[in-house]
Parts: sequence; structure tokens; C-alpha cells
Amino acid sequence: MSILVEKVTKLYGTQKALDSVSFSVEKGEIVGLLGPNGAGKSTLMKIITCYKQQTAGEVKVCGFDVMENSLEIRKRIGYLPENNPLYLDMYVKESLEFVGGVHKVGNLKKRVQEMIEITGLEREQHKKLAALSRGYRQRVGLAHALIHNPEVLILDEPTSGLDPNQLIEIRGLIKKIGETKTVLFSTHIMQEVEAICDRAIIIDRGVIKLDDKLNNLLGQSASKSMEQLFHQLTTQG
Repeated sequence: MSILVEKVTKLYGTQKALDSVSFSVEKGEIVGLLGPNGAGKSTLMKIITCYKQQTAGEVKVCGFDVMENSLEIRKRIGYLPENNPLYLDMYVKESLEFVGGVHKVGNLKKRVQEMIEITGLEREQHKKLAALSRGYRQRVGLAHALIHNPEVLILDEPTSGLDPNQLIEIRGLIKKIGETKTVLFSTHIMQEVEAICDRAIIIDRGVIKLDDKLNNLLGQSASKSMEQLFHQLTTQG
């Protein structure tokens, strides 16, 4: 089991951002965490990646508890946050070397070159990050998340703000990465899940409304579009 979430609740004061959320992700799955803005997706991902602590419940990544073994989890997890924080004055290769150094990656120069090839950054590798398009900055963020060869990849809205060509490229890259990694990524765009995922989890107001294989969801939607299904599940009182 790569990710195990059991009855997780997160309170901000008296507000419940997450309300007894439970699910698991098997090794090698690509799972889309789908929900409207403010549904609790980012909060959940920050708990899984040890950036926030839950109020109640249990979370394990690769068998390690997030409250007790955060350092072990950080070695095994790659995380691309929603805002993709980058040092824009750095060059692409310099940035990758810096992140790889933080993770104490062995044979760093070789690994940096592998990441440049995997994420399609060859033509941009000698540029400063500030000179890159949003699509290429997302590629750098993915390279940062992958450089230490994690078992699990967590991506928060990885395609937000991309143009149609960039969308296709990043979707293809995530799909390729998912051949060897466990991937959990959040989005509020149903087409993203259809294009990439094995399974979808729909969350709204901190509660899981649906968790099913994509094949089953598509079958259920034969007479109803995925967008209509999503709308129905996330607008019920």
C-alpha cells in the first residue's frame, strides 16, 4: 500500500476542512483527486506530504506514519505544490542541482541530465527559470519532485493555467511517470482525470462523495456526462 488515509479530519478553528476522510492508493496507481475549489484537496495533500498535521485520523505513506516518520516519508515522496515555488534567478540545471543536493542524490550531474531528458527540458536547460513559459516551469517542478526517485508522486493542480498544447504535453508526461510511480494528483477538471487516471476520488466540502475505478465511472456516465455526474455529486445539499 503506497498511501493509506483513515478517518482523517482537519479543523481550522471550528471549520472542518476534512471530515473523516478514508481511502488508499495501491502501488502503481494513478489516482485523480477531483473536487471544486475549497473542497479540501490541497489540505489533504499537505497532510500526506507532512506539511500539515491532521486533527484526527491516521495517514501512512509506504508504511510510515506521517506524524511519527516524516523524514522517512519525505525521502519516498515527490511533491509539486499548486503554486510551484521556484527560484526564478536560477538556471534550469542549477535549480535541479540545488534540489538534488538537498536530497543528497548520488551521481548528481548524471541524474540532473536524466531529469532534463525525462521532462523534455533539453532546449531550455541553459535558461533562467524566469525566462521559461508556465508549461516549462511546470516541467521543472516535476523534475524537482522526481529527482530523488521517489516511490510516490503528489501533484497539486499540475495543469492549472496551461494552454491546450501544454496541457497535452504535461498530461502525457504524468501518464509516462505513472508507469513506474504511484501518482495522486488533484484537479477540478474532469477531463484531466479521463485523460490520465486509473481511478477517481471526488471530494466536496471535506467529504468523499465517490471513489471508483475510471472504467466504472465511465460506464455509469453512459447516459450522463462526467461533468454532470461531478456537478450532481458536488452540489447536493
